[in-house]
Amino acid sequence: MKRKKLKIISAPDLKMAGRRNFKENSPTRHAQLKYTTELKEWAKNKTYCLMTYGCQANVRDSEILSAYLRKLGLKKIDDMFEADLVLFNTCAIRENAENKIYGELGRLKASCENNPDKIVGICGCMAQEETPVTYVKNHFPYVNLIFGTHNIDSIYSLLDSCVTEKYRLIDVISNQDDIVEDLPSIRFDQYKAFVNIMYGCDNFCTYCIVPYTRGKQRSRSIEDVVKEVNCLIEKGYKEVTLLGQNVNAYGYDLPEGNSFDELLRQVALTKIKRIRIMTSHPAYFKEEVFKVMAEYDNIMPALHLPLQSGSDEVLKRMNRKYDSARYLELVDMLRKYIPDVYLSTDIIVGFPNETADEFQKTLDIVEKIKFDGAYTFIYSPRAGTPAARIKDMVSKEEKMERFNQLLSLVNKAATESANKQVGTVVEVLFDGVSKRDNSMISGYSRHNRLVHVKGDESLIGQIRRVKIIASHTFSLIGELDD
Repeated sequence: MKRKKLKIISAPDLKMAGRRNFKENSPTRHAQLKYTTELKEWAKNKTYCLMTYGCQANVRDSEILSAYLRKLGLKKIDDMFEADLVLFNTCAIRENAENKIYGELGRLKASCENNPDKIVGICGCMAQEETPVTYVKNHFPYVNLIFGTHNIDSIYSLLDSCVTEKYRLIDVISNQDDIVEDLPSIRFDQYKAFVNIMYGCDNFCTYCIVPYTRGKQRSRSIEDVVKEVNCLIEKGYKEVTLLGQNVNAYGYDLPEGNSFDELLRQVALTKIKRIRIMTSHPAYFKEEVFKVMAEYDNIMPALHLPLQSGSDEVLKRMNRKYDSARYLELVDMLRKYIPDVYLSTDIIVGFPNETADEFQKTLDIVEKIKFDGAYTFIYSPRAGTPAARIKDMVSKEEKMERFNQLLSLVNKAATESANKQVGTVVEVLFDGVSKRDNSMISGYSRHNRLVHVKGDESLIGQIRRVKIIASHTFSLIGELDD
């Protein structure tokens, strides 16, 4: 395949991405929505395929990208081999996420050779990293476009350059300070929606790449968040998930009076049926947040509170800014205000040089708290983070043994917790047909448990009472109880 000329407007720079100016507030600007006549003409009768990997923030970005592409006139299809434009919205949390993208790009080679005008693009978190971008640039000459998380609203000008100049284009902004409002959006769900309340992260946990790929913490105004929620209510939405890397750090970068508990209260006052939050950080919780959660019935009694490790020594090496005693204090406080709260967490096994004693402390705290659910991971080094530079003396075999031990403990607690649901009556917002059984309709209870019932598609979008008749640990079986 003939190589196209490479045009680098801006390449990823992790060192620059790690810089912070805490004295300046983040300016707000309106989204770019204009496209050229030439680009509109190119889009006629053309298709796009958008592949999304990673977290809820990536899903929200894909909803915005989809709206841009649809406004241009492109038709969405799911076949990346047939599409005229293929975009990979990528994740960078673990190495496995990158390898998946490389595999998909390899599969596209023949398709691109058969259609030299096909545009293949990489965006999202992986595009913010130097090493993956260099690898893609050198190994996949048919990738025409690379841009990151900070210039999504430049998609029209980026595509215009690819179409008119025929370059391979790299434009990754490494230090973004602004907030973009009035972005177009095509929601992927008809009744539940993600709402960004903030962007970026300033914590710099030593294992995490997110502060580099998502930029500095930037909180939206309470007024703009509430405005978005009210618009969703008018369109028939029944649930919103307030998104942020550390939602309870909301407002730290804004003038006094803008706090997470106040934002949560104002969103609750919109009377949206259900409010969820994702995700929180133990270092930033204040009792006022738990009070607000308990005060308003439309704030769901579920919280994801990442622990990461039960060892104070490991937490310090992770730069987590809390210790195990503080974590236990928060759990006690939370359960005092919301006794039936569904509590889930994240735990990393095998952080560099984690000792057997340090790991045992994680097991001890997991046994003490008995989480309703947990996401467990074996540590994955990310180039550019401080932890990746540590020489690790713990073998892969030892890490896997510990991981299995933790998984067994976590699953035991989750099973016991789920079994207690049998015989209870819960309220479920139904989302769609079950992926495993098309005679079942699925949805989530207030406590964020997946529930399946026999029924037809008329249930979708409804909140109904369901009696739980069986537990499969990570899902429940119920019957309508109206």
